[in-house]
Amino acid sequence: MKIVILDGYSANPGDLSWQELEQLGEVTVYERTNPTETLARAADAEIVLTNKVVINKDVLVQLPKLKYIGVLATGYNVVDIEAAHERGIVVTNVPAYSTESVAQMVFAHLLTVTNRTEHYAIQNRNGRWTENPDFCYWDFPHMELAGKTFGVVGLGNIGQRVAQIALAFGMKVKAMTSKTTLPAGVEKVSLAELLAASDILSLHCPLTESTRHLINAETLRQMKPTAVLINTGRGPLIDDEAVAKALADGRLAAFCADVLTEEPPKADNPLLQQPNAFITPHIAWASKEARIRLLQVATNNVRAFIGGKPVNMV
Repeated sequence: MKIVILDGYSANPGDLSWQELEQLGEVTVYERTNPTETLARAADAEIVLTNKVVINKDVLVQLPKLKYIGVLATGYNVVDIEAAHERGIVVTNVPAYSTESVAQMVFAHLLTVTNRTEHYAIQNRNGRWTENPDFCYWDFPHMELAGKTFGVVGLGNIGQRVAQIALAFGMKVKAMTSKTTLPAGVEKVSLAELLAASDILSLHCPLTESTRHLINAETLRQMKPTAVLINTGRGPLIDDEAVAKALADGRLAAFCADVLTEEPPKADNPLLQQPNAFITPHIAWASKEARIRLLQVATNNVRAFIGGKPVNMV
């Protein structure tokens, strides 16, 4: 079968191998694909793998040979699922491959705010400590996490893992979730209660019409001005301008994000100008261990489809 990977660079910039997938068919890997190139590159493919290249209805109707779309991610909003199903095209994703990596990034961000280790490492590399009159110095107030309230929006795989780590830090964990059975130590509360109580609020819910701009000017006013907001879910869960204004006005202590509404962001994104906004370039998922799992599951998905028993269908 002809297999085309439309944007393979992010998942595999060269440190991993496509060899196992190549045993299943004739594989063509494109590092990146612009929207204007999608049709030409996928024209003869029976199997297409995509990470962020959009495959909408207009594209699907022009790909008569296409039988299978494998999304190289957990989120599959880049594919028009309804249109694919109408044409009998199987669509799969890769669930839960990055749970540990994303949970780790949540606390990397949080500890950046509470301990500023990178700031001090840079200062001391430049000789600051050697010139200090005292045995220590600090430029920011440090926060101890034990005893603080950690709020979680959404208790899927990542949300639950984050909650477990927060409990291990000695924090009180509250969550807004549709689940009726919660992990031990986690208290279910309403959004209003969560906003009011949280010293740290971490977003792990899916992006839907009801969660788009969940954090906005109104909900920010319900949060503590000393709170830390963390978003490793989807960029549009927050209103960029409202969060930037809250930071500028001192109504939010810090914002940590691995995702933004537009990626890559425009230079005039107001969050990029805020000193208490700590933003990483959508890399929480990208540890080598997670990417190995991603490629393995994606390959197994293709193998199962070819074998007539598809798995991880969406």
